[in-house]
Amino acid sequence: MEGTVFTPALEGMKHVKSEDGVMLTKPFLEVCKHILPVIEKFGAAMALVKSDIGGNITRLENKYLSNPEKYEHLYSMVQEEVDAKTAKGSSSCTNGLLWLTRAMDFLVELFRNLLQHQDWAMSQACTDSYSKTLKKWHGWLASSSFTVAMKLAPDRKKFLDVVGGTGDINSDIEKFCTTFSPFLEENHKFLASVGVDDLKAS
Repeated sequence: MEGTVFTPALEGMKHVKSEDGVMLTKPFLEVCKHILPVIEKFGAAMALVKSDIGGNITRLENKYLSNPEKYEHLYSMVQEEVDAKTAKGSSSCTNGLLWLTRAMDFLVELFRNLLQHQDWAMSQACTDSYSKTLKKWHGWLASSSFTVAMKLAPDRKKFLDVVGGTGDINSDIEKFCTTFSPFLEENHKFLASVGVDDLKAS
């Protein structure tokens, strides 16, 4: 593997915004897709997160593919649902983008923990990032499942060796966190502006 598991995502992030600074649907979803192989390396601990992220990417991608010109900008499909008063439905693209963004928040926080707390076991890094991000939006059932899954987290060193490939893994994790976070913040800002950033899991 050339570089690290993060290399394709870092490359893709250069294209997420248009020249005039608008978030583009396809490149944003492509970056999220590039994160899936990273999550895969967590094995069973992240099976729930992976299927959730995959499902939300597919939902947004199908909408985009139904009319690539109309939905070129990521927020256009949300705006359309807000105007049609369907944004809060559980199968809406708005809901898909919200949960995709939250799951990415969790991953960014997790990778940040791995960088900043070299002495933490992987399960501690996972649990801490979960409590800072997804936990408050999850009901009891999801929260319990997550807590159990985190106990299956792989050995930290093995994981970093696997995702490191031939590149500098710490440097790439740092780049990933600092470059991707602003996109996620922008998503939250937009979702908050249309009144849907605080939806909880049904």
